[in-house]
Amino acid sequence: EVQLVESGGGLVQAGGSLRLSCAASGFTVDDYAIGWFRQAPGKEREGVSCFSRTHGSTYVADSVKGRFIISSDNVKNTVYLQMNSLKPEDTAVYYCAADPPDLTLPGCPIRPEEYDYWGQGTQVTVSS
Repeated sequence: EVQLVESGGGLVQAGGSLRLSCAASGFTVDDYAIGWFRQAPGKEREGVSCFSRTHGSTYVADSVKGRFIISSDNVKNTVYLQMNSLKPEDTAVYYCAADPPDLTLPGCPIRPEEYDYWGQGTQVTVSS
């Protein structure tokens, strides 16, 4: 059974950092496309970052480029989202998602509807 469990969210002041973790089970993170998404109140879920070892690709949204870094630990079977220089507009519930790689795509999927498996989410709140 595929499971994803996020952790690491919390309250941080603007300019601070947080590292989110997404612990995976039931599959190997290197074999799947993994994405990080976020959803603020009243807004649609948006893609933040993703990677796919199969495609050899990584994506980072323009809104977080230069501040957020996606990485993985094969031993822990965990994917991380390092978030630096946080801004109040980064406040949202953050989700990780996974899906078997789709070779019809040029890289990792960046739309939420392209992922079958989701974690429960972790709240990130950035105060000004």
